[in-house]
Amino acid sequence: MDQANPFETPRTYSLHRAEYLVGLAVTTGMIIYHFGDIRWLPALGLFLYIDLIGYIPGAIAFRKSGGQPIHKAYYVLYNVMHSLITQGAVAALWCLLVKPEWALLVLPFHLFGDRGLFGNFMKSFALPFEPVRQEGYLHLLDDLGLPHPKPVGHEMDPVPVGHVPARPVVRETEAVR
Repeated sequence: MDQANPFETPRTYSLHRAEYLVGLAVTTGMIIYHFGDIRWLPALGLFLYIDLIGYIPGAIAFRKSGGQPIHKAYYVLYNVMHSLITQGAVAALWCLLVKPEWALLVLPFHLFGDRGLFGNFMKSFALPFEPVRQEGYLHLLDDLGLPHPKPVGHEMDPVPVGHVPARPVVRETEAVR
């Protein structure tokens, strides 16, 4: 919502997703316009490798864990692979080492789709790998007088606790004692 409160209400979250839907629409239009110019085998590989490295291993670990915390490396893999910075660097390297080509449109298409269509943004170590409603967030919405978002369906419903246990806040005056 702002730099002092970096969380989103359901409305600001929807607006944030809408911005990525515009990017998805633009890249989709470019893909359609250049359809015959795209080398589809490299495009398919570029589209899939993001999730093969960045999402699927963490999703498997999460499901195997039974809702228990999973290793932070899965979060890092997800965030690195789903970063516009990383994929921009991949596109730049591809242009230098292979050639500039329209197949690279699948990189922003993938990321804009994940964020705009599915609402998947960077993953925080403080939350489970897959979306689970957090009681603290629901209490915040209650305090703001806002409706709760709909639950996310999982085969199992993990306990809504964070990945990293909450640490007690130590105030400077307490630390000096």
